[in-house]
Amino acid sequence: MPIIYLSPSTQESNLYVNGGSEEEWMNRLADAMVPYLDASGIQYVRNTPDMTAASSIRASNAGNYDLHLALHSNASAPANYGQNRGIIVFYYPTSTRGKRASEIVANNLKAIYPLPNNVRAEPTTSIGEVRQPRAPSVFIELGYHDNPDDAAWVKNNLDRIAQNIVLSLTEYFNIPFLYPQTPRQGVVDVSWGYLNIRSRPNTSAPVIARAYDGAQLTVINQWQNWYLVSFDGVVGYASSDFITLI
Repeated sequence: MPIIYLSPSTQESNLYVNGGSEEEWMNRLADAMVPYLDASGIQYVRNTPDMTAASSIRASNAGNYDLHLALHSNASAPANYGQNRGIIVFYYPTSTRGKRASEIVANNLKAIYPLPNNVRAEPTTSIGEVRQPRAPSVFIELGYHDNPDDAAWVKNNLDRIAQNIVLSLTEYFNIPFLYPQTPRQGVVDVSWGYLNIRSRPNTSAPVIARAYDGAQLTVINQWQNWYLVSFDGVVGYASSDFITLI
């Protein structure tokens, strides 16, 4: 299953026109994303507000991540304060995977942002969190926090935006988007030794773990006749036909 480095803004001095900071509201957005990431089986490591962009990049590069996702909001130059609106999703120009992920994110955000024509994916070499991560990087500038309408849209739609971004991640990783459910316990029930746990709900997907008959596991979610399970530190998909809920 995929794992991302989740990097909400650490810029506490970038103030929203209607209260709070970029750091506060992007961390609230990351908080809102967590239940949908967990529900869909996307694992993550997250920076903390006391970090900087530089230390976030170092932490990302110290791991082995499938995507580096930075959450930010934009600001106009002083001469144009409050006058701009829109969403820009940045990627590194030579990163094929970063471009694909950014275009998916931008296209899906068009469905919920009030001005869809003002949403675009764009290459850049000037942003450190786009240029320096080893993993493909997506850097979202989610509206302009100096614009009252954009700032209000972010604050009033955190859950909707969180769902939308996680939906884009599942599309990028080619896994189902699932809504949160209460985890349940289950027991493997097979007659041939072990049950394969796979990276996707497909019998041709790679096997990432094996759970032997009688093994207990946690059922996180369900998609069709597959359970999304957690077993021995691994999250993946297993056939629901061979797991008995307890």
